[in-house]
Amino acid sequence: MRLGVVLLAVTVLAAGCDAGADEWSDWTVTVYYTAVESYHDGPRETVHGCLDLDCADSDARIGELPSDFVDAVRDEGTGRITSGANAGTYLNWSYDIGFWLDTQPRDAGGEILQPFRSAAAEGMAPGTRLRLADCGIIDPESAPPCTEFQSAEWIIGDEFIPGPGGPHHLDLYIGEETAEATPDISVFPLFAGATVEPLS
Repeated sequence: MRLGVVLLAVTVLAAGCDAGADEWSDWTVTVYYTAVESYHDGPRETVHGCLDLDCADSDARIGELPSDFVDAVRDEGTGRITSGANAGTYLNWSYDIGFWLDTQPRDAGGEILQPFRSAAAEGMAPGTRLRLADCGIIDPESAPPCTEFQSAEWIIGDEFIPGPGGPHHLDLYIGEETAEATPDISVFPLFAGATVEPLS
């Protein structure tokens, strides 16, 4: 369902991988998350899309939502609605489907996104399991502790289409937006020159 969504969840910076580099080294690591409507207060706009996952009508009226929340859903792929008749449901978005309401945030295969477990990468088959073996270069002012990411087992569910995602780019799902989070957290890499390790 979310194929290509994560493309819009990040502004990709060059991973800098050389032609002869090991396929598991020199990765750029970014994050994506579920936006939460209550942290957004832009002007309201009318959103149209599918009213459920089965999508009988792709141009149904979903409702009026803050414009910056709608933008965040386009960037991150999913957002939790907190007001109106659809409060408690999720507004999901995909470049090939558009908007739809759902009971959960989902990945490209329709599986529920799981914080510190779901991930996306170009060229990796869905279901690939891996861990972050070495975070590489860390920005101490913006990156959370590396150990939080290293201790997790990540499973590829989403994928980048060739081009914007780029090789050696890993995108990790961290759950719902918090009061402290800002849309900028998914714009910059957390780690550069990272090493990933496939798990059997």
